Amino acid sequence: MSAANTMLPLSEAELDRLEILLDDPSLPEPMRLDEIQGYLCAALSGPVPIPEQERLVEILGSEEALDSEPGREAVALLRRFTHELESVLASGEAPTLLLYARDGEEAAPNDFGPWCEAYLFAVDTAPEDWFETLEAEVDSQSGEDAEAASEELDYLDERLFPMMLLTGEAETAAREHGEEWPSGDELERIERECEENLPYAASEIYRFWLARRGTAPIRRETPKVGRNDPCPCGSGKKYKQCCGALD
Repeated sequence: MSAANTMLPLSEAELDRLEILLDDPSLPEPMRLDEIQGYLCAALSGPVPIPEQERLVEILGSEEALDSEPGREAVALLRRFTHELESVLASGEAPTLLLYARDGEEAAPNDFGPWCEAYLFAVDTAPEDWFETLEAEVDSQSGEDAEAASEELDYLDERLFPMMLLTGEAETAAREHGEEWPSGDELERIERECEENLPYAASEIYRFWLARRGTAPIRRETPKVGRNDPCPCGSGKKYKQCCGALD
């Protein structure tokens, strides 16, 4: 294969091959394809991306796995997969999510949990904390600068909400703060909205950090939810007293 072809998008057959490689016994604890995509969406974002070597070790399960024959083949496919995913995120398009059905049943709904858990894992293991710098800017600045930093913090909070809700972390945080949590049809509606918004949120978060690394302004795609506005989870509480209190 020529150098020009090494970064072509993976074909369906190559995605199937990657799945087979991830099941190889020489890779003891690899991520699944859905987890890989969720992990990479966050690993490529943040104040600085997680370095490739660290990403590959997390995805394949160990440094030794990278040196195995299946591992080396998987790495080549993963590099192309990552390149394609980053190109989609950078373009502002929403990636097509790779999801498995719940409980492995074909007729069951898609399971968004593992994708979101892998995304949040990458956030937690990022080289630089996603919120530390933004919070420091809010605390250290005044006037318009502080307001701008606060808006960026709100922007990030809003777009992480689908991941937080679909993993159950938003509910846990709300209950820990003594807040009511929606149930029944209302909760189902919010969950469906989060599932629909998830790929767009991943793309917008990537471009948010891309802009912060450079000089491009942050463009708000949806109306801002302020700290004193009603929480989008539907609890009826202020955002800062509910899901905005997660951090």
